[in-house]
Amino acid sequence: MSEEVNNQNSKFDEEGAQPVDEVEEAGMEEAGAGNGEPDVEELQRQLEEKKDQLLRLAAEFENFKKRMEREREILVKYAGENIFRELLTTVDNLDRALEQGSTDSGDACQTLNALLEGVKLTRKGLLSTLEKFEVVPIESAGRKFDPNEHEAMTMEASDKVPANHVLQEFVKGFRFRDRLLRPAKVVVSQGSE
Repeated sequence: MSEEVNNQNSKFDEEGAQPVDEVEEAGMEEAGAGNGEPDVEELQRQLEEKKDQLLRLAAEFENFKKRMEREREILVKYAGENIFRELLTTVDNLDRALEQGSTDSGDACQTLNALLEGVKLTRKGLLSTLEKFEVVPIESAGRKFDPNEHEAMTMEASDKVPANHVLQEFVKGFRFRDRLLRPAKVVVSQGSE
């Protein structure tokens, strides 16, 4: 009986249509196309869209990197601008002190005192400006010698200052935030002889 069914399946129907086997195969192909699986052309289009998105994203990232590099260069180039602007006040004060010293008032002692007072005020203003930018002097006199903050110029005997302590400061040291900007140049005590 199974042979009869197979024979019937392979026969054409009366209207001259395709054999049943071929109809079933065609139906399966159509079902495959309609079962939610996209066709090759759709996949190709989606792939091209993703490639385009990726290229655009890569170009955007490159532009971002270039922009950040330009901004960094500008920041580095003009990093000291605020500091220099503040230091201009010190230059102005020095100019005023020089003008005061050059005027002939007749009393040299009074002129010298005014000039000295101007220099003191200018120094105070400069130290204040440096402090705004977290540049502070290192206190050295009488403190224990620290090779991380001090540079020993020489050693001297002293009855007043204990050994390995700073006896005298030649050049003041400075810190910028937590970094040593310049070590203090000092004379170190050897203690009493």
